[in-house]
Amino acid sequence: MSRGPRSVGANRDWGRDDSRTPILHVDMDAFFAAVELIDRPELRGRPVIVGGQHRGVVLSATYEARAAGVHSAMPMAQARALCPQAIVIQPEHGRYREVSQSVMRILGEVTPVIEPLSIDEAFLDVSGARRRIGPPRLIAEQIRERIRTELKVVASVGVASTKFVAKLASSHAKPDGLLLIPDEASVPFLHSLPVGALWGVGERTQANLARLAIHTVADLANTPVGTLNRLLGNSAGGRLFDLSWGRDPRPVEPVRQEKSIGHEQTFAINLTGRAEMAAVLLDQAHRCAARLRAGDLVTAGVSIKVRFADFTTLTRSRALEAPTDVAHELYQAARALLAGVDVPAGGVRLLGVRCDALSDSATTVVQARLDDPGEERRDAERAMDAVRARYGVNALTAGSLLSVPATANRSGDLN
Repeated sequence: MSRGPRSVGANRDWGRDDSRTPILHVDMDAFFAAVELIDRPELRGRPVIVGGQHRGVVLSATYEARAAGVHSAMPMAQARALCPQAIVIQPEHGRYREVSQSVMRILGEVTPVIEPLSIDEAFLDVSGARRRIGPPRLIAEQIRERIRTELKVVASVGVASTKFVAKLASSHAKPDGLLLIPDEASVPFLHSLPVGALWGVGERTQANLARLAIHTVADLANTPVGTLNRLLGNSAGGRLFDLSWGRDPRPVEPVRQEKSIGHEQTFAINLTGRAEMAAVLLDQAHRCAARLRAGDLVTAGVSIKVRFADFTTLTRSRALEAPTDVAHELYQAARALLAGVDVPAGGVRLLGVRCDALSDSATTVVQARLDDPGEERRDAERAMDAVRARYGVNALTAGSLLSVPATANRSGDLN
């Protein structure tokens, strides 16, 4: 869900010349909620929130819920107060990844020059697809139609000469729209926006700029760069000045190495038993290991995140003896880390596992030990991956995971 500032009165038609606009930003509309509605068509047109039933945060919401003020990352209690008539659905991240993979497959059939940003958005450079398919606007229209027809979800697309402008264009195209910003219209479009639309302008920076009466991108663009550097620092000042004039030389990068893979959960009822916590860690270890294998990655480091009833949060981490993509090894490391944590009487409201120090499994040498059963476990877990890929993420699980608390709200994958 995009929450960047938008100009309500922004022009929605900047021309039809797409001869110098090879960059597309494809952004799925209310993605998690839209996926849930695929199997629940009777909920279309109603306010729907994806998140925990009582605690945790909003992951996604339909536009009917957004009309009541609900937005992503909002505490569920606040969302329920704003929209008490909303239907709340527990997230199913495996299902979202399945649909995301189908979206990325469609995009990959248009061009190999695709840079996924997250599960529900990506940049494309369609320069090489023009002769085969047509001009960028036509390509964008065909992408939107295929996603709608084949997957029953909706994408908005921005078309522009640079990544920055294309991303802003897609946010202004929402919901269910397409916005082309011709190359010559890039600066006028940018200058029509609030300064908060610029990447890197958060609330604090916005307040600093307001002291100099800088409220719009046009205001910033017409401020001497030296003044911006003194106010924000040389790096930030110069970068924002360049963006305000549409200068963004970054290419679409087809390969983006994930820095970390993780999963965390917020619980409707705090966990106080070590056995329950261990079961949650095992579940998370399996989820992380499956994602590692799907990305042909291995991890050399594991960390856990623990949040107590009073919202005190701590992390613990350790390096592994050898890189791995085996859930059992991740779990053993995570459980050892948890054993060193003193859990107060109020229990744990959030628990998470993260894998970092990632590397390509095909090029990473793993030193095997004579008594190491890791390869057998890896083969077994890959077999589980194949079953889930064919029959669904809930088709097969480890028997010990049947004790994972039903009150858990799976609040999301961490990248």
